[in-house]
Amino acid sequence: MFKYMAAMTNAILFGGTAPVYDETLARNYERLFAGFEEQETAKSLHFMLPDQLVEAMKKGEEIVILDVRTQREQSIVGITSPGTLHIPMNKVFAPESLAQIPLDKKVVVTCQSGVRCTAIAMALRDIGFANVYSLKGGLVKLTEYLDPKTAF
Repeated sequence: MFKYMAAMTNAILFGGTAPVYDETLARNYERLFAGFEEQETAKSLHFMLPDQLVEAMKKGEEIVILDVRTQREQSIVGITSPGTLHIPMNKVFAPESLAQIPLDKKVVVTCQSGVRCTAIAMALRDIGFANVYSLKGGLVKLTEYLDPKTAF
């Protein structure tokens, strides 16, 4: 046991430090998150609340909803709003998928709870889709907000 611990200690002390992470990716993420400071963080995330989405749709604003849930999730609870794009998260950044996402319209990305859509919306903005928002709380919060009175 002592020999093993001595060998581990020597490896740590004298073996040098090898990077255990991808430095290039770390720099990319550093650049991506550089604008997230204190009070500006909420603005930088471009969240849209469920009531804001519903009101914008009632006013007739041209909004594209990008649903990034899996096919199975979409088959259980679907979004049928005109102009909705159903592109699972793992396919959003394929060239043929990116070509479907408009640059000239407001795009609201959604998922089940808001985690995946926030990541996708941030990444889309990072590559140049400036008018992209994340539905805060995802479909869970949207369905909590909706009732016959608020939906119409």
